[in-house]
Amino acid sequence: MTTQTDAPAAGAAEYAPEIAPRLPWAQLVPEVYKAMIRLDTAAKQGLDPKLYELVKIRASQINHCALCLDMHSKDALAAGESVERIVQLSAWEESRHFYTGKELAALELTEAVTVLTDGFVPDEVYERAAEFFEETELAQLIAAITVINAWNRFGVTCRMTPGHYQPGQHK
Repeated sequence: MTTQTDAPAAGAAEYAPEIAPRLPWAQLVPEVYKAMIRLDTAAKQGLDPKLYELVKIRASQINHCALCLDMHSKDALAAGESVERIVQLSAWEESRHFYTGKELAALELTEAVTVLTDGFVPDEVYERAAEFFEETELAQLIAAITVINAWNRFGVTCRMTPGHYQPGQHK
């Protein structure tokens, strides 16, 4: 990252300045942050790590959470996910052949839970997910989707800065 005092090298691209976060929420309410970490840890139990990261990336794309996109793309790569499948997530409906039926059901459920534009998750979306996930795993998936949406709300509202996360940093 270039700082205000660093002069760009001749011919180097000049990037926009990094925007500072609005509020260091985790430092100000550490018990809430610790509770979120515990909730996140509990929510991912029993879920495939790659699927878990794909769900987190997709919800973060929808919510425009730059910090979470940075973090979970890096964690997905570290978990062995391919760049191609991560890149295609924003257009997963047109790129269905990159994903398994189970992953597609999880992505569709992620969108329905994240957006809730009609005030509910459509029965057909829920039923499709229920075809691929046993009840306990489906409950874990719903928990994981709910938790990433909560993280996204903190990240977006407080305008948390992406680009500094290292894979596994928060484990």
